[in-house]
Amino acid sequence: MAVAVEPAVRKKVLRVVFISLLLDLVSFTFILPLFPSLLEFYRSQEAPIEFSSARKSPSVLAHILSYLNAYKASFSRPIDSRYDIVLLGGALGSLFSLLQAFASPIIGHLSDRYGRRTALLFSMTGNILSVLLWVMATDFRTFLLSRIVGGLSEGNVQLAIAIATDISDEKQRGATMALVGICFSISFTFGPALGAWLSTISSVKANPFATAAGFSLFLIVTETLYLYFCLPETLPSKVASAKLAASNTKTTTNGHPAIKTNGTTKAPAKPFTRTNSHFLLNLTHLTFILFFSGMEFSLPFMTFDLFGYTSARNGRLLGYMGLIASLLQGGITRRLPPLLSVRIGVVSCLLALFLLARIDTQAGLYLATTLLAVTTATVVTGLNALSSFEAGEDERGAKLGNLRSWGQFGRGVGPLLFTSVYWWAGREVAYSIGGMGVLGVSMVVFFGLKDPGKGKKIVEVEL
Repeated sequence: MAVAVEPAVRKKVLRVVFISLLLDLVSFTFILPLFPSLLEFYRSQEAPIEFSSARKSPSVLAHILSYLNAYKASFSRPIDSRYDIVLLGGALGSLFSLLQAFASPIIGHLSDRYGRRTALLFSMTGNILSVLLWVMATDFRTFLLSRIVGGLSEGNVQLAIAIATDISDEKQRGATMALVGICFSISFTFGPALGAWLSTISSVKANPFATAAGFSLFLIVTETLYLYFCLPETLPSKVASAKLAASNTKTTTNGHPAIKTNGTTKAPAKPFTRTNSHFLLNLTHLTFILFFSGMEFSLPFMTFDLFGYTSARNGRLLGYMGLIASLLQGGITRRLPPLLSVRIGVVSCLLALFLLARIDTQAGLYLATTLLAVTTATVVTGLNALSSFEAGEDERGAKLGNLRSWGQFGRGVGPLLFTSVYWWAGREVAYSIGGMGVLGVSMVVFFGLKDPGKGKKIVEVEL
């Protein structure tokens, strides 16, 4: 049975979700610009270039690098050794995403059974342990363990979406989902820069990145305490049970107990009808992320090959993309119907991929990046909203968890497949194949998906 959410309660919950997710994602993005220097530090300690075969027990990192070198050697054209660290960072990113693909449905199911608040606090416990391990990571083995724990426990994004769905009706749904996208864009614009600055402050000799890790831990602990004290339960069945229990214990003004409501007499829930199948939505998410994440990972290789971009110039390029995406999500995306948002995004991605296959000027690169910013601001936000429309109250966590799982699987394997084509066949072939893949996604989006909110007014969200 649907539980009406008072406007004041909804506004409070949205504010808590927005602030907590912002803290979480800023903390998460600290590490992104640090990967090259962080992994270089571990390599110099545990697997230096002049590594001696006489050493009896090669480290975990040395084993991993040997596999990556074998992967590099399989290509028809040589791959510069400067990409070793980039490939290692990509491998760790893929591991994190694949662990997320495994864990997301479980976290979503637990939130449907035990409540969003309980599942989120459980997830935060894992996040704290993960960042604490990073603070203590004086060797690569400990750092790898921190990434594994983080991949298995990170459920904040999908639970934030489930909570936002719980407190939003169909007219508010798309605008509410845009708040999650805004958090992503703001965090990916400012978080990496803050993480890079913190990494210049040395506090622990054995771990040069302890300052950034320590501040990340501070943000995660702050977020956990904030959620514990400020976030109410939003799972409709638990909210309804709490209200029923409260009404059953009320007394009348003359001191007699009020008449109790038997739980078996409540009106049965209305049958839930779906406009789009979850399989089709999940498949759309998987295939889109597969091509988009592969293209995204290959961008630094392309910009170096064409324009000699350094890490700093690539950082400015990605910062520009994040800024444009933030402005779009804050001003436009939240006003669009979800399906229209997805359609705009996939067409923009299609144009960007075909453009990237042919550009030879920096003006063309920034035009393509602007189109990719439009994609970043629209597609995933729209798919999350569409999936939430197709989930009943007692299955939202699991369904949204499945959607995220399929997407994370695509993010785990996309970079490996895309960069393999990039090195085997070259930039033009790789981006053209990516464009054809997104063209297929576009066909599904335009002719396979339907608008569940057709005719409904879009309501803007205020924090």
